[in-house]
Amino acid sequence: MTAHDTTPPRRIADYLKALRRALQGADPALIQDALSDAEAHLRAECAARPSESEESVLRAIVGSYGVPEDVAAAYLETDRTVQRALKPKLPMDGGALSASKGPLRQFFAVFGDVRSWTSLMLMLLSIFTGIINFFIVLTGLSLSLGLMILIVGIPFFIAFIGLTRILALVEGRLVEAMTGERMPRRVQPTKSGGWLDRIGAMLRDLRTWSTLAYQLLSLPLGVLYFSVAIILMALGVGLIGVGADVLLQALGVDLPTVQWSAEPATLSPLVSSFLAVCSIVLGVVILTALLHLARLVGRVQGKVAKRLLVEI
Repeated sequence: MTAHDTTPPRRIADYLKALRRALQGADPALIQDALSDAEAHLRAECAARPSESEESVLRAIVGSYGVPEDVAAAYLETDRTVQRALKPKLPMDGGALSASKGPLRQFFAVFGDVRSWTSLMLMLLSIFTGIINFFIVLTGLSLSLGLMILIVGIPFFIAFIGLTRILALVEGRLVEAMTGERMPRRVQPTKSGGWLDRIGAMLRDLRTWSTLAYQLLSLPLGVLYFSVAIILMALGVGLIGVGADVLLQALGVDLPTVQWSAEPATLSPLVSSFLAVCSIVLGVVILTALLHLARLVGRVQGKVAKRLLVEI
């Protein structure tokens, strides 16, 4: 770490720039949280002391809140501790796991990976979150454009953008819980200044438009994820069920069956049992492949969400 700058920041913007430099190379979501916390705290202190200048307030509170380098170090250490605590516990680390198991065992080891199951849950939930996000964004944009000619149009647009940022925060927390990708945990505070300055800042903020793009994109992605997951799950479970039914009947277990044709089956019991085993194996392979696909989708979705929802 570089030596501390002995010159105290004179403005909040200078403090935030120094904090961003101290966090250079850290996770973008962590940087956004640290900057959001610092800006909210410093502006609250300045608002509580309206008679003092910004420089004097910073000089008074920087000792208790910390210089940017110390604040950055504290955030990095806290985040490392939290990430270690939230990381799924595995019987052994990934390197040892890969070295000790062959390709076949590695293929089926996905059943013991927590992230595979949570990513599959994300694929199933994505259609519902996609519908909500798409409906809110499409309705909000339509009403904002329609009301722009009226005096209520601008306040409605500001409220709409604020709502989308809250939804983005919720979406980010869901993505982090399901995929493990670090996402912001606080909404970025509104910039100071008059309402015209705030509107201009929101319109100039690339994250405003990338957030809207992500929320509109969430519906087609959600439909794709949900459809693929349901089709593969139904196919895998169906093949396992059919094979198990045939095997149980071969063992003499009387089960209610559906007669698919007028003619009875002419296959020998040995051939039927062999095909039943193949059906079960194929069903298990399909379900295992689905979990591998879900883990891949989870990683990709986490990267896309971080790119579009986190401050660029």
